[in-house]
Amino acid sequence: MTVIDEIYGEFLIEGLLEELILSSPVQRLKGVYQGGSSYLVNEKWDVTRYEHSIGVMLLIKRLGGSLEELVAGLLHDVSQTAFSHVIDFVFENKEENYHEKIFTTTIAESEITQILSNYGYDYQSILFDDSKRSILEQPVPALCADRVDYTIRDMYRYG
Repeated sequence: MTVIDEIYGEFLIEGLLEELILSSPVQRLKGVYQGGSSYLVNEKWDVTRYEHSIGVMLLIKRLGGSLEELVAGLLHDVSQTAFSHVIDFVFENKEENYHEKIFTTTIAESEITQILSNYGYDYQSILFDDSKRSILEQPVPALCADRVDYTIRDMYRYG
């Protein structure tokens, strides 16, 4: 499959990454907005978690990340809820990490585990071992693919 991203360009994606992109948990992200319900206030704020997840994966690819890092980048937001961090307020979750609390269950109860297994990967070692996610996530103020992509993507889209 060819993926065309407005920030990083055109990439040929095959095999494991293609199957993961076509999986239900990743496809669901097309309807989850990066800024929660803010797109209802300003139509320019319509960046989806799908676009961001693809972007993070492509940025990691451009930075020379391993296949495991690409997988982690693609899947890092699969547990995001429809209204993003607004759900933390609804559930009075002061840590603002509800999507992180349900990440393990979201992955384990989806076809992602089987897709990874079909390619000889253990989902737990790829997705829950932080040592394999050094390009994807870093503590603030360090730069990482997640923060770099959403900053560039949001600012580009917002003009």
